[in-house]
Amino acid sequence: MNCQPHIKRLVYNCSLINQFCLLCDDPAEQPYPLCVACEQELPWLDDQCQRCALPLPMAGLICAQCSRHLPAFEQVIALWHFGFPVDTLVSRFKHNRQWSLGRLMAELLGHGLLYRFAEGLPRPDLLLPVPLARRRLRERGFNQAGMLGRWLSSQLGLCCDERLLVRTRETPAQQQLDARARRRNLHQAFAIRGEVKGMHVAIIDDVLTTGATAQAIAEVLGKAGARRVDVYCLARTPKPGYV
Repeated sequence: MNCQPHIKRLVYNCSLINQFCLLCDDPAEQPYPLCVACEQELPWLDDQCQRCALPLPMAGLICAQCSRHLPAFEQVIALWHFGFPVDTLVSRFKHNRQWSLGRLMAELLGHGLLYRFAEGLPRPDLLLPVPLARRRLRERGFNQAGMLGRWLSSQLGLCCDERLLVRTRETPAQQQLDARARRRNLHQAFAIRGEVKGMHVAIIDDVLTTGATAQAIAEVLGKAGARRVDVYCLARTPKPGYV
């Protein structure tokens, strides 16, 4: 059974015809449906931890958490910190099926990744979207990380495999759990159903909050022989009080 929507048909009208800004409805006057004024107002992620992309007050630093315990992944690439209006856009994409917003954010992330590849960021061999539990996939009808992965795959010219990484058990939703509970919740929750030995793999997700999901998956990939694991996501959640 294919639970995924027909992405190309759903976003065609928004991405190729009548280029109006999806945020303010003014003419976009850009190759994608976002005007310059709204684009400048997005919460762009500037100074950040060099490993997990946590927003920091200065550039070129590693956060305290990564200094104490280096994560199993090498680097997180995120465009924004998880603030307004990106938090609303992600919610509307994820919970209200407004796929055109997801397509727009994926395209902007793709532009950011292409720029970083040109600046020397190693290109991965494979994109791996974070899988949903079967029950949650049935309820929602689609996996937002899978959609992001397919859009990025097309834009970046990279392979995306939605079957290689699987959830081995149902887990409670992460949103209401603290960092320690998230780590316990995800213990042995993922497995690899394929070959990743010697490969550079990029995990795809919408938002990185505590990093517990990325850490759990990166550990599994490392044990399976992956050479390097990165994380590509739309947004990184800052610590409370971050302005």
